[in-house]
Amino acid sequence: MAKFGFIYTFNSEWEEIKETVKDSLESSIDSVIIPRITDEQLTMIKKLGKINIISKNSNSDMLLLDNEDISEKIDENIELLSNLKKENSKKIAVLIKIMSKNDEIMASELSKSGLIDYVILEGKDWNIIPLENLIADLFNTKIEIVSLVKNLKDAEVAYEILEKGVDGVALMSEDINEIKKFSELIVTFNSPKLKMDIATIKKVEPVGSGDRVCIDTCSMLNIGEGMLIGSYSKALFLVHAESVENQYVATRPFRVNAGPVHAYVLCPNNKTKYLSDLKAGDKVLAVSSKGETREVIVGRVKIEKRPLYLIEAEYKGEIIRTILQNAETIRLVSEKGKDISVVDLKKGDKIIVKTEDKARHFGMSIEETIIEK
Repeated sequence: MAKFGFIYTFNSEWEEIKETVKDSLESSIDSVIIPRITDEQLTMIKKLGKINIISKNSNSDMLLLDNEDISEKIDENIELLSNLKKENSKKIAVLIKIMSKNDEIMASELSKSGLIDYVILEGKDWNIIPLENLIADLFNTKIEIVSLVKNLKDAEVAYEILEKGVDGVALMSEDINEIKKFSELIVTFNSPKLKMDIATIKKVEPVGSGDRVCIDTCSMLNIGEGMLIGSYSKALFLVHAESVENQYVATRPFRVNAGPVHAYVLCPNNKTKYLSDLKAGDKVLAVSSKGETREVIVGRVKIEKRPLYLIEAEYKGEIIRTILQNAETIRLVSEKGKDISVVDLKKGDKIIVKTEDKARHFGMSIEETIIEK
């Protein structure tokens, strides 16, 4: 499950609140907690961009309750939440200050009630023990656990508690630099490192023309970075981005010349898509030679008829294949992390691939026997 983040603004000054919302939007954080906000302020904020406001205002995107709204009696709180659910269909977040064991019990009971969507936990002196207890207690529930923190160090710890960590973090900050670093931290936690494998080239030969797909992204891709693409779901080849200088055409560092329409590309959450199914707005994984990953947005997909090469390699005694365009600018990545053009590939070259034992069904990895050849 992907980690997420909120910004919690504690300032009562309207101009400061607006600046925090702008900074959050520019940092790709689309949810801000503003405990108290008027209808007029809410309307003005919505003009700044598409952002979710979490507050006590009933017209907010998500309703917020805190210790001022809930009592010490669980039954009374259940009745309050039940009535709120009847009145509107909006998601509800409850912020609870964990000052004692009773507060921890209250957070647990309300989370298990099925009446709230997010439980936001504020610890005394940021003690992680209550968080550990609640993460373990609520492990198999649908509740989203959020930790309210005051700095990036505590945010990082919260994401890692008991290995699973909290689902989200609400950062109390109005500092643009800290908000940007928080956004980068979220990206890091949502970008798992992959174990890459090495295969040996056995054959490279032209196979005629076919419909080839170029993936143009909304990001600049680095040297040594590309996408995992292949004819077989069990073995994807690291195809380098068009970020390498050459004497024939200008670089297109936002692009990966990916291969024919039938091929798979690795996407977030270990899912694959056919290249022919990609469209603007989809997300795919950019992958480095070291297995570092990041999500990138597809800006455009181009499908054109081009001459093609069959690339055949061997991994642990098994033959794996993919097909790529026959052009100098299309490159794989060598075992040393260096780009190598498909026109220079020869038998015995070592290249980076990503393999797995499982099959795939509608892009999802499953335990099933499948033969690909």
